[in-house]
Amino acid sequence: MRRMQGWGVIAWGLVLVVSCGALPGWAQTSVATCASQRSEPMVPTDLELCASLEDQVRHPGSMSLDAYEEVFQTYLLNWCHRNKEAGWERDKRIRDTGPYIATLENGEWVGEYYGTHAPVVIWYSAEMVDWLEKNRPLDGSVAPADAEPIPDGAIMIKEMFTPPATPCFDVDPLRLFPSSGAAIMVRDRQAAHDGWFWGWFGMTGISLDYPPPPQNTYPNMGFGQYCMNCHASAVDNLTYADLQNLEGRPGEPLVFLSQAFFGAKVEPSHHRLVTLATDDAPRLGNPLYTYDPTFVASIPAHSLTAPDWDDVDHMPSETYDNVWVPAGGPDPSSQFLTSSQCIGCHDAGGTGLQFDMTVPNPHGDNLLNVSPYATWRTSPMGLGGRDPIFYAQLASEIDTFHPDFSETIQDTCLGCHGILGQRQFAIDQPLGHQTRSDGEGCDPFLRVYANSVPYPAHNPTAPLADYGALARDGISCTACHHMVQTEAERKEFEKEPQNNCLAERQDFLNPDFTGFARTFTGSFVVGAPGDLYGPFDQPKTKPMDHAMGILPVEDSAMLDSEVCGTCHTVHLPVLHRGEVITRTYEQTTYPEWAFSAYRTGETPDGPLPLGEGKLAQSCQGCHMPSAKDDGTAFHSKIAGIQEFSNFPQAENNLGPEDIDLEARLGFARHTLVGLNVFFIQMAQQFPDILGIRTQDPMLVSKGLDPLLFTEQRMLDQASNGTAGIAVDPVSVADGKLEAKVTITSKTGHKFPSGVGFRRAFLELDVLDDQGQVLWASGRTNSAGLLVDQNGDALPGELWWKDDCSGLRNPDELVYQPHYQVIDAQDQVQIYQELVTAPADVADPRCGPDPVPGGHFTTSFMSICGEKKDNRILPPGFLPYKDRLQIAKALGADEKLAEETGSDGVGNDPDYDCSKGPCGGGDSLVYRVALSELDHHPASVRATLYYQATPPYFLQDRFCTSESPDTQRLYFLSGHLNLADTAAESWKLQVVQAETAVPSHVMLAQQPEAQTTR
Repeated sequence: MRRMQGWGVIAWGLVLVVSCGALPGWAQTSVATCASQRSEPMVPTDLELCASLEDQVRHPGSMSLDAYEEVFQTYLLNWCHRNKEAGWERDKRIRDTGPYIATLENGEWVGEYYGTHAPVVIWYSAEMVDWLEKNRPLDGSVAPADAEPIPDGAIMIKEMFTPPATPCFDVDPLRLFPSSGAAIMVRDRQAAHDGWFWGWFGMTGISLDYPPPPQNTYPNMGFGQYCMNCHASAVDNLTYADLQNLEGRPGEPLVFLSQAFFGAKVEPSHHRLVTLATDDAPRLGNPLYTYDPTFVASIPAHSLTAPDWDDVDHMPSETYDNVWVPAGGPDPSSQFLTSSQCIGCHDAGGTGLQFDMTVPNPHGDNLLNVSPYATWRTSPMGLGGRDPIFYAQLASEIDTFHPDFSETIQDTCLGCHGILGQRQFAIDQPLGHQTRSDGEGCDPFLRVYANSVPYPAHNPTAPLADYGALARDGISCTACHHMVQTEAERKEFEKEPQNNCLAERQDFLNPDFTGFARTFTGSFVVGAPGDLYGPFDQPKTKPMDHAMGILPVEDSAMLDSEVCGTCHTVHLPVLHRGEVITRTYEQTTYPEWAFSAYRTGETPDGPLPLGEGKLAQSCQGCHMPSAKDDGTAFHSKIAGIQEFSNFPQAENNLGPEDIDLEARLGFARHTLVGLNVFFIQMAQQFPDILGIRTQDPMLVSKGLDPLLFTEQRMLDQASNGTAGIAVDPVSVADGKLEAKVTITSKTGHKFPSGVGFRRAFLELDVLDDQGQVLWASGRTNSAGLLVDQNGDALPGELWWKDDCSGLRNPDELVYQPHYQVIDAQDQVQIYQELVTAPADVADPRCGPDPVPGGHFTTSFMSICGEKKDNRILPPGFLPYKDRLQIAKALGADEKLAEETGSDGVGNDPDYDCSKGPCGGGDSLVYRVALSELDHHPASVRATLYYQATPPYFLQDRFCTSESPDTQRLYFLSGHLNLADTAAESWKLQVVQAETAVPSHVMLAQQPEAQTTR
């Protein structure tokens, strides 16, 4: 008795609807016809051509993807597989792969197909037929206990047709045109762990994957394809093939309900939409066609070549980024894989039938894709390997700041932003045989490697294409989910081949540290190649094992903040005149959290001193939320695969105990966002230049484009999870308007945190009763440049002369200090970190406000002096002595406790932690002379803004390198259209508050000359 997988209940309900209320519509329908039928058989006519291709089509791993696709295209379009004389056999007839359901909508019948694929006729090569007869005989009693591997060269071609199959049952399959394309499986166990080359051909209008199309689509063919999300649920060999389907064999194929009594056009199945890009215009915003004149004038860098649309450097297409488990793996040579190996299962919609990991879009008629893949892919983490700001920063470091340390800096920086490529490159070097240009240690991973691509096959970077793909994949799945967290695990694995060169990295970056601190700057230890760690217990292991030979392993440490802390504590050398003179912290986001009221007080190795804070919450609790927007827990499966109990029936599949997934409470969205809306806008407007796709390749048009979802999460984070603001009190006395502005932090680290060039600032506007600005501190122009009341840039906003020939103020440090009182329109409260390079002397001193001191710098490898750090402290920030206890418990030194503190804040009590925990906000007073106002002040408005890339930072990029990466950032910045976006004028509003001026007090204070307009 065959299962209907629950469809019978649905179908019966439909029959009742038809019987009771749809008879008039019945008479209006026509009999369904076979849309795929052609008048003449489609069979091979050039047998000599077919014979010449037989050997090539059976060895996909022997040639480049584009070359193989051309061969197979020729083979397929000449119907070479429909040659019974060559040993090919086929299914008995066209057959459905799931139900076809009719519904009555607005007086018309509408059909929807629920098959795992479109209707099929499968053709089997002789090798495949022979394997089926030996390993899946119709008499199951004589089947071997363990199936043999399918031999190399075996092929299955799954011709697919317009659904449903029912109208075509009596048509000779040779007269059926595969109107839905043809899926292929070619056995090549020497090329991939799963043993198959997967592909799809459209049969009409076929295009090759190389070179990639403008949409940077997921490839139609290749090894390690997403097809495994279903095929890995087969009992063995990743195929459901069964002899009873074949012509001339006993038995019948599975059948499914098919309500094909009418002749309506059926919509393409979701599975086909996954295969075909549905958007020919991938931009999600409209960039400027020409350079923004205000941007060019405001951030001058006249010496830099300004590229245009025709010559700006494009990053390699995401289509190239596919690194799978090779034959014999997993082993250290396949420790790191691209996210293309995770997308099929851990993105929503990949099976075409189940839509777990989605929620309805409250602002549209589509779905929000909250799957791990989709939310991560378009986050700054997922895009980290293509970040144009990072690459421009790297160019400045190696071209101007420290050219004598070029290779070391490239390897160090790409060890975070291109971590998969850098790590795998290190692993693949034979132990004991690394040779750097200086004759010592491991070979460095260089910037040029991240551009390596496999096409054309003879290009000089082709041998490094896998490393390029891995590097461009960003801070990707197999980085975090291979990480081991405890000291015992680190000792167990640190000398294994998959951690090759790691000790050298740790010795260079964290030489005197122990324990967790030794892993700072992304220097973490990874575990066994065949294990991937996740937080849930009792995972189903067989599908992932079948597909990649990898087992999902429960590890509760994945929920600990240390997973984030290893990369978000950046400890770097300070370079000067070709030497390392000291080491310092470029980024301390994790320690800031560990020293705050948000600390959990626990690590994978046990408790830390002082225990948990009053607001205890992990990094994941905020940046990987497991609750819906209304606060209720999100409940979902964490993957989409072909399951047993809720899919159309299939032969030779695993049982429910192996493949039916449990909906998990605590499903975490991998949103991983801060507030860098500017970067996300670049990705939305310039996907062609960054080489990315904008439509999710699995959920496709059924979902909101993920970059839009990421932006919305950032805006939500800004307005709800970053800070509060109040303007209170507002008073008038002695001819002055006085307003107190208070910011309250909602973050578990400093604000801003992360890289030191981020900044936030306050704009204070005094408004009249018409909403016109009478007085303001914190104005900007449309390029985000802070200006005074005359529109002139404030001192310190730009460091370089317009032609980049030198610094504007080479002998002094010009900047906006930390204020407790502001009484002029050219004074602005900017929350930022400003650091100085070593003084140009033989033995410079580093530390807070060194004397002699160097000039301001944005170089990560030049952070010698700390002139200002008034970034808003998190609530409950601990005093130095307590920070020191925790720093030592982490294995770090006193510098960690020191450098997470504040500098240049004077006697501001909001930053005074000497007597106990402090922080959580900042208050300051604005005093405005009424004599400066033209009209009655009616209200005072305060706005907190955020800038991820302030003008001085961008100009420092443009004046310190001529590289293609620098030119690309200039092009993107100059053409970025932020009008009518949340980041308009290059500033993101975080929060805003407005308070009325007490009118009765105002009248008593206002001079008579200003009481009339």
